[in-house]
Amino acid sequence: MLILGIETSCDETAAAVVRDGREILSSVVVSQIDIFAEYGGVIPEVAARSHLEAMMPVVNKALSDASVSWDEIDAIAVTHAPGLLGSLLIGTLTARTLAILHDKPLYAVHHLKSHVYANWLNSFESKDTSLRNAPSGPSSRASVAPCLARRQTCSSEKRPLDSKQNNQFSMLQKSQIPAFPLLALVVSGGHTQILYMRGHNQFEIVGTTHDDAVGECFDKVAKILGLPYPGGPSIAKAAKGGNPDKYRLPHPKVEGLDFSFSGLKTAVLRAVQKEVGVPISYPSHKLAGLLSEQQVHDFAASFQKTAVEILTEKINFALDMYPKVKSVAVAGGVSANQSLRKALPDAFFPVPSLSGDNGAMVAAACFFEILSGVKPTNPYTLNIYPRIAIDK
Repeated sequence: MLILGIETSCDETAAAVVRDGREILSSVVVSQIDIFAEYGGVIPEVAARSHLEAMMPVVNKALSDASVSWDEIDAIAVTHAPGLLGSLLIGTLTARTLAILHDKPLYAVHHLKSHVYANWLNSFESKDTSLRNAPSGPSSRASVAPCLARRQTCSSEKRPLDSKQNNQFSMLQKSQIPAFPLLALVVSGGHTQILYMRGHNQFEIVGTTHDDAVGECFDKVAKILGLPYPGGPSIAKAAKGGNPDKYRLPHPKVEGLDFSFSGLKTAVLRAVQKEVGVPISYPSHKLAGLLSEQQVHDFAASFQKTAVEILTEKINFALDMYPKVKSVAVAGGVSANQSLRKALPDAFFPVPSLSGDNGAMVAAACFFEILSGVKPTNPYTLNIYPRIAIDK
């Protein structure tokens, strides 16, 4: 089964062709990170307009790279929730139109399901990451050179192998793909959740954040330290030169499997203000100018260590609560963090370039939905949901 997956929930315009939920035939991702680095975050209206410029060239290149025609595509999958309203609208309108034009079944996929199913995808190496020669057609004749010139295109990397075991993970049997029942730790800019899965397409939220997501916390701490957006990669890079034990930061006391990262962000802010000798009323955006380079490295390392400890503590607690679990899968943008990967050596992680948003994970999730008996949606009535729980 060949599925075309389309993803536009935030600031990546992505499309991919995947065979049988595992084999990536093509994957094209055009990122807007370089656009929003100047602003320190995503501007929804700008993101939507950028999706509009790149959408059809990305789809056409995904089909071209996979060497397949529309006649060979069996279904179209698209992210319809959650995400930015305008961004979701561009992706779903494109998918709905293509499904009608080419008479293909359309499947609406939840964004977090897609991230989880990135763990079922095989490694993929793109032969050509350039979009400048993307196939053109009646729907893509408008010039895309301006948007392509300021974007980044990503391809996948090979999965690193690690056979070490740690804590409760020594009880897990590592296989090629996750085994059920499993726990999924979803960590991204907008979400931090622990999901319990008895089988394919069976999701139960057993832990969630009360406030900030961990990825959002990375972004906000990076801003305090004067590091570039997005915060995850910039903090990880700065942390390499720092002492993770330099500053003691608190672990929020949240019962059960829930999370809270707002307090950790505030703790970093207060620690920085104390370190440079200014009152708590001192503007946070001016603090970076008072820090030395080494202080930035030390704060980045201390924060990253604390955030990773919070995540791993909750997963180990979850394993105690669910002793029949056979595997743990980590998903979402923060799953690319190498410190988190080292802290959970026997968990499943997607290849780093599939940790972020991409079309392949949407196609993979769609395939396993079809196996689970999910019926296609009506392309004339498909709706979008900026916020909706994965188990709804």
